[in-house]
Amino acid sequence: MSALFANTYFWQILGTLLLVWLLFRFNVFQKVGNGLDKRAERISAELEEARRLRAEAEALLLEYERKRERAESEATEIVNAAREEAERISKEAEARLTDFIARRTASAESKIAQAEEQAMIEVRDAAIASAVKASETVLRGSVQGPLGDDLIKQGLQDTRRTLS
Repeated sequence: MSALFANTYFWQILGTLLLVWLLFRFNVFQKVGNGLDKRAERISAELEEARRLRAEAEALLLEYERKRERAESEATEIVNAAREEAERISKEAEARLTDFIARRTASAESKIAQAEEQAMIEVRDAAIASAVKASETVLRGSVQGPLGDDLIKQGLQDTRRTLS
């Protein structure tokens, strides 16, 4: 038997069997199994929590996508409304400018017509005054005395009536 105790293979087997027996005796395998089961449960719970969080994140992402689309839609509507308002204001301004120009043109034409009429009156008055003066000079030179004065007055009145 001494050869048996000298064999290292024997001692290795004996140590392994003793270790396995001790491990069974003190429920080490069961404790390790329970620890692994608890760890598996914890990992499973964490995975379930991760799935739940992922689902919430996806729902939140969809909600934000919808909000972004709505915001883009509203922004587009606002831009379109602003464009329409700008076009309307531009058309109104153009209409007001056209109206203003028409009024100013009419006013200028009216002033020009008045100025022409006034110039005509002034020219006519100047022509009358010149004709009267010329008539008076001619008549004074040809007729003298009270008869001449009466004829001059009569001629001036006739000339004024004719030219007016």
